[in-house]
Amino acid sequence: MKTKRINTVRLAKIAMMAAISCVLVLLIRIPFPPMPFLVYDPADIPIYITTFAFGPAAGLTVTVIVSLIQAFILGGDGIYGFIMHVLATGMFALIAGNLYRRKKTKKEAIIALVAGVIVMTVMMCLFNYIVTPMYMGTPREAVAALLVPAIIPFNLLKGGINGIVTFLVYKRISRFLHRNAY
Repeated sequence: MKTKRINTVRLAKIAMMAAISCVLVLLIRIPFPPMPFLVYDPADIPIYITTFAFGPAAGLTVTVIVSLIQAFILGGDGIYGFIMHVLATGMFALIAGNLYRRKKTKKEAIIALVAGVIVMTVMMCLFNYIVTPMYMGTPREAVAALLVPAIIPFNLLKGGINGIVTFLVYKRISRFLHRNAY
């Protein structure tokens, strides 16, 4: 019975982090100046925190749930936005979550965040090159021309900001997330 209660509390905390992510995407949206169709939002911060607190599977699950809500309920980019968000943030959750769960130190958190941001950025270059032409009818050459001036800096900036904020607030929030209510 005690394990069932702990699992319910954990599930509620993970759901709360998904809800916070959705609220953040509604409240904060900042266009990236060189390419205003690229928009920064801090919605990945709760996903990064969930990944560190509960592991990569929880981070990936929250990513899928939040991506569905953002893409189809909150007026996101539909299936295109869903796919791109799951691929980008999902890669981050898998890489950073697996690195951090091995050794939960500040140094490992920094390594995990940096690795997650780098992998996410590299993968977004690939995914933009492959997926964007299919869904937006943009020639691959046009997407390739945007990689260096827009896509790479945007993803490094977005992932970097979200990673820094995660690093600064994680320990305080993790105390709440790891506290069991009996």
